[in-house]
Amino acid sequence: ELYDPLIDDHDEKWATAQRQGRKSDAILSCPACFTTLCLDCQRHEIYVTQYRAMFVRNCRVCEDEFVEESRGDRRKSQRKRKREPLSSIATPAAAAPTLRRVRCAVCSVEVGAIDSDEVYHFFNALPSYS
Repeated sequence: ELYDPLIDDHDEKWATAQRQGRKSDAILSCPACFTTLCLDCQRHEIYVTQYRAMFVRNCRVCEDEFVEESRGDRRKSQRKRKREPLSSIATPAAAAPTLRRVRCAVCSVEVGAIDSDEVYHFFNALPSYS
């Protein structure tokens, strides 16, 4: 009475309908509260624990919070700048895209960022593979 043997099939049909026939690399959940964040995402080619997506749910974009580049990235970009002629150096605003923080709408844990093209980049999400 507490178990429905057809629930897995029903859930699979629902997820397939939500993706509209597209294949997803994973289903992403919040690492703190396990709320579903994304049903249709693409795994990063180099950083296998990161994903990108355009259609998300239960995510809140923090308009006034920005993600800063890491120190390692900054050092690499400074080394590149030293080798480039001065005329080819872009202004700091044009060089780095603006990334705004994305948090879980349920528990407010930071799960990723969104870029200026409105692509979500998840770096703190729990993937489940089907």
